[in-house]
Order: sequence, then structure tokens, then C-alpha cells
Amino acid sequence: MRNFIVIFLLLINTEAMYAQELNFTVTINSDRARTQETVIFENMKNSFEQFLNGRNWTEDEFRPAERIKGNLLITINDMPQVGMFTATVQVQTVRPIFGSNYESLIFNFADRNWTFEFIDSQPLEFNRNTFLNNISSLLAFYAYLVIGVDYDSFSPRGGEPYFEIASTIVSNAQQSPRPGWNQSTTDRRNRYWLADQLYTSQVMVPIRDAYYLYHRKGMDILVSRPEEAYPNILEAIRKVTGANEAQPNSILPITFMDAKSDEISKVLKNAPMDIRKEAVSLLLKVDPNNSRKYNDLLKG
Repeated sequence: MRNFIVIFLLLINTEAMYAQELNFTVTINSDRARTQETVIFENMKNSFEQFLNGRNWTEDEFRPAERIKGNLLITINDMPQVGMFTATVQVQTVRPIFGSNYESLIFNFADRNWTFEFIDSQPLEFNRNTFLNNISSLLAFYAYLVIGVDYDSFSPRGGEPYFEIASTIVSNAQQSPRPGWNQSTTDRRNRYWLADQLYTSQVMVPIRDAYYLYHRKGMDILVSRPEEAYPNILEAIRKVTGANEAQPNSILPITFMDAKSDEISKVLKNAPMDIRKEAVSLLLKVDPNNSRKYNDLLKG
């Protein structure tokens, strides 16, 4: 009996040691929904968080402290009928930096065209090979996408299998008339183009390499080996700029810079002047909207 108890406790402890991959907080802004039934949005939040955080997305083992932290910020733009919603979704995830308490914003993307039906108390079902509904497909798409980006930052192109699944979700969802899943020529910042550039486009492969260079070979060793870290961060910026020049105004360079612009402008302040000068020259090409903060790197 005692041996049974010991084994049982070991199983419980082993189960507690490992967890699902994601640790997302869902926030829903329903001010524009024009309804007094606000409880539905609390239930929606709980349902979406359970869907993202309560399942295994990979076959790898994650300790609780290793879970990918993220925010899903949903703004309800309209509720044209009961149970039907149009919304904007902001997806953000962070990555811990080795040997510090610092968390680096690694993915920051605004999905501006999401329509869906939400039926209270109905469980969300998902099958990666079949389109079931526009909620589970969108949530699963971003789950695999952010896992892929995270894996790319720890090993060269390590996110490949997860980008492949995200691309499959896009293909399956194209049977739906809902926007965001198709090869639109007017909206080139949707889910289709994001998956295409992370998984299919050879022109954008350098940006995937940039995630690894910037984070694993740059930020993770910045304190211990700055003489290696700064050139690697610069090389990552070169790769992002080169991809943008090869295919101007593409979604992936913009997404990379939306996550990293503030951090780059702070991190490079202590870099050697020659690195700062080249970095600023490149950054002004790929992200001219933030020219003021980049030019500040040349002061002092």
C-alpha cells in the first residue's frame, strides 16, 4: 500500500512539473458591442483562455516557468446580431532573456478583420485537418504561429513544423467566406500572408534567421559577451532590411519591427559607434516611421 502511495505521489508531482505550452491572458474590450449582456464576454474570455492554455500544442515537455507568455487583446467592433461579432485582435508574446528577469517582446501583430459566432457554454472544438469554426481556427492558428516564432528564436528555423500546421489551418479555412484567410490583393496584412511569409516564402527566410540571431546570439549573451552580441544584433537587422528591400512593405518585416523597434533603440545605445551608425542606416530604410528614436542612437 505504501509503495502504491509513493508511486501515486510521484505521478502527481511529475504531472505538476510539466504543463501546456501557452500561458495567455485574454482581454476583451466590448464597449462597442451595444449590449447590456456583458456576462457573455466574461464567458468568452474564459473559453478562449481555456482553449489556448488548456491543451498540448506540441509533443515537447514544458515546465510551468517555460510556458510562452502572451496577451490576446480583442476589441469587439460590432455585434450585428445576437451571437455574431466582428473584432480586431492584437496578439503579443514575450520571450525570457537568458540570465536575466527581462522579457523581450517577440511577436506583436494586429489582426483587423475577424468575424465569428460565439454561443455561450458551447465547447470549442478543433481539428488541425478540418475547418470547424472561425474561433478555434483563428486561436489555433496564432497558437502554432507564436510557438513557431518562439522556437525560431532558440534554434535556427526551429519553428518549421509549427508554421507548417499554421499554414494547413489557413488552407482549411479558405472554404469559409470569412475574411482574413484568403490571398487578398487589397489586404496583404492578413493571416494568409503571415503564414505564407513564415512558411512558404523563400524571400522571407532571412527574417526567420534574424529571430535566432537577434535573440539567441544577441540578447541572450548581451551581458556576458557584448562584443559578440552587438554584431549579431546588427546582422539580424541587416537580414530584416534585406528581406524588406527584396519585397517592399511585406507583412513579416513590419511584424518584426513592430515587436522590436523600442527594444532596439534602447539596446543599441551602448553599442560601439560604428555598429550604431550602420544600424541606424538600415533601420531608417526598414522602419522609417520610427526615425526619431533611431536617430537618437547617434547622439553622445
